[in-house]
Amino acid sequence: MTKHTTGTREEWLTARLGLLEDEKELTQRGDELARRRQQLPWVRIDKAYRFDTDEGSASLADLFRGRSQLLVYHFMFGPDYKAGCPSCSSIADGFNGVAVHLENHDVAFAAVSRAPLAKLQAYKRRMGWTFPWASSLGGDFNFDFNVSVTEEQQRDGAVEYNYERGGHALDAKPEAAAKGPVAFAAMTGTDVATYTRERPGMSAFVLEDGVVYHTYSTYSRGVDGLWGMFQWLDRAPKGRNETGVWCRRHDEYNKG
Repeated sequence: MTKHTTGTREEWLTARLGLLEDEKELTQRGDELARRRQQLPWVRIDKAYRFDTDEGSASLADLFRGRSQLLVYHFMFGPDYKAGCPSCSSIADGFNGVAVHLENHDVAFAAVSRAPLAKLQAYKRRMGWTFPWASSLGGDFNFDFNVSVTEEQQRDGAVEYNYERGGHALDAKPEAAAKGPVAFAAMTGTDVATYTRERPGMSAFVLEDGVVYHTYSTYSRGVDGLWGMFQWLDRAPKGRNETGVWCRRHDEYNKG
């Protein structure tokens, strides 16, 4: 017998209508937050960032590919990784379908990682992805947007992520790291310290009169809303049901 509360259809409907009011309130609150994101002041980008892309060397402005807006997903794939982060990989499974619609709405999309372009291209082929993916290896882009940290920052405890210094699970000492970072480090072919020098996030930019401006960035659980799988699981009877390290790359679920 189930241990979950059961009831009649009428009891379910009463509870569902009460939940509906809260869902509507949350939707309206989300609309207001979106407006506030769009009202943030723009910050001019004067640094000449360079990226390696499938089309060759590119500037940040080039990543717009003729559009006025650019959304960047900061994909955890460091230079020493053997494969991309499993968590970022599950998020990225939804990018192909989204990118084409963004591009037809004056919004360019790109993932950016510090791994060499050849690694990104090989992994992209393995995963069956087609979205643009640029390498920022050798530049400051990832560091300036707080999604990559140096060994020195780790050693000195001077890591700033998600608008605060320290305190994040990814900042724990390797010997005290949470189960997730330990398992994901192994799945990327690295140790915990190397794995956690990369961080997830997304950033938004706008191009106006030849000038690029930074408009928004979010990190950590701020990217949950971009994770299509979670939106479905949040509506499943048992929710995310995150028992252990369950997330895998889509081609690994039936392996062992």
